[in-house]
Amino acid sequence: MAYFALFYEVVDDFVARRALYRDEHLRLAREAHARGEVVLAGALADPADRALIIFHAHDRTVAESFAREDPYVVNGLVKHWEVRPWTIVVGSLGSQATASGAS
Repeated sequence: MAYFALFYEVVDDFVARRALYRDEHLRLAREAHARGEVVLAGALADPADRALIIFHAHDRTVAESFAREDPYVVNGLVKHWEVRPWTIVVGSLGSQATASGAS
């Protein structure tokens, strides 16, 4: 199992527009968390122009599938999204973390 970071770059008026889709977005995120796929998720603030979701999965397709189904993406609130492998160098994420060499 590995970690993957899903980055969202959102539209300028994201906070104003997200209300219609927020419940469904949070439902998908909570379900993925319950399955052990989402470890951490949240929006960056000041400015609220990006979001980050950390996945723990066998491969990146779990994060990519989440993004493709996310109502924020489907309804154009996300301008760009990207999935990248994430290596933990210092610290841990509880029992999910595994040792990974320093880079």
